[in-house]
Amino acid sequence: MKKQITTTNPYTNKTLETYGYFTDKAISKILTVADKTFQSWKTESLSKRTALLKNVAENLSSNKEEYSKLMTIEMGKPIIESIAEIEKCIYLCDFYAENASLLLSDEIIETDARESFISYDPLGCILGIMPWNFPFWQAFRFAIPTLTAGNTVVLKHASNVTGCALAIQDIFENSGYPKGCFTTLLTNHNTIENVIKNDIIKAVSLTGSEKAGRKIAEVAGSQLKKLVLELGGNNACVVLNDADLDKHLNTMVKARMQNTGQSCIAAKRFIIEDGIYDAFLEKFTKKIEALTFGDPLLEDTEIGTLAREDLADILEDQVNRSIEKGALVHYGNQRDKTYYQPTILTEVTKDMPVFTEETFGPVVAIVKVSNKEDAYKMISDTKFGLGTMIFSKDIKGAKQRIIDIEDGAFFINEMVKSDPRLPFGGTKKSGYGRELSREGILAFTNKKTVYIK
Repeated sequence: MKKQITTTNPYTNKTLETYGYFTDKAISKILTVADKTFQSWKTESLSKRTALLKNVAENLSSNKEEYSKLMTIEMGKPIIESIAEIEKCIYLCDFYAENASLLLSDEIIETDARESFISYDPLGCILGIMPWNFPFWQAFRFAIPTLTAGNTVVLKHASNVTGCALAIQDIFENSGYPKGCFTTLLTNHNTIENVIKNDIIKAVSLTGSEKAGRKIAEVAGSQLKKLVLELGGNNACVVLNDADLDKHLNTMVKARMQNTGQSCIAAKRFIIEDGIYDAFLEKFTKKIEALTFGDPLLEDTEIGTLAREDLADILEDQVNRSIEKGALVHYGNQRDKTYYQPTILTEVTKDMPVFTEETFGPVVAIVKVSNKEDAYKMISDTKFGLGTMIFSKDIKGAKQRIIDIEDGAFFINEMVKSDPRLPFGGTKKSGYGRELSREGILAFTNKKTVYIK
């Protein structure tokens, strides 16, 4: 079993840092401190907690370039997207700093009691298991509302972004959070099962793959601990005959190629009505051809490498198996280690891996359908349920289809994206529970009934 973590720059393939795993004794001490800190943190005034959020936002703003560069060298994200990620974290802090008092306020319920209400009390120490693709955003999306509700947090981050994980802990501690409020654990997946079973851990939030979700759900379920799961996605991007391509084409490209396609909510299945198919394919291809690949630290780079070489192996295998079943390479499909050229596949059918599986990279699977009804039916031909995007001028008609969309999100004339003001999560094999907005800050609270006769 490995006893250390080595991080590598996926663009240069150069070793960055080596970190030792924490011992069981060290982890036990961290959990004990987190539990002890919770006893005082839960009684801290909400005004103090929201003031600390402003400190975090200032820290992120002052060190934006440093944190952005760290993200880029650890997982290959283009620097312009790393900067945008830090800015989104700042907005998250601002949102909860402004709205936490309203979101956490007692809910008065009229009964025959003299007074009755729902009190939203923190649960305790919450474990977050987070992925590498948005190293800061995923961790902050979980931690900010969880801490603000009065819980303490321990983070098990993806090993290839260990530098980011430790930097995030420093951000919270340097912003005035008591020691033990937020702590990063350097450990492996085998040890994390024992962490979940520890009585100090009251609940778990996981963002990751379906496979990881099943395993963590099994462990958390055996302990009867609450769990929020945000897992894989296979989002459909439906382009109907009346879509305004000139207006929305850049959005469609970004929906697939943002973060070099390494996003659970990326558009992965492009379902195109036949009347607009040829025009879409021609214009979309030109946009893809124009994307700039290069050193992700350069501001004009739009496409980076994949985060690890094994991820490129998986993507290449999915594409090859789809080609064997009849998919055609319309554009791209060149690969060099962690680099995977943006690729467009046509003649895709529902039995192909690029349609049925989650593809984590810059591969576009395009399906032509003969009419609008077939397009809407095909949306749900997947085991996932994160989000759907529809492009059409018929807003009224699209709104009438809301009930037919099984996913956690339905975006009309816009790419699926997360927003602190709106709940975020999925259905089916994409998980359960919601992050962000009011649902996110109440996710790890005890909704306690108080009744005074």
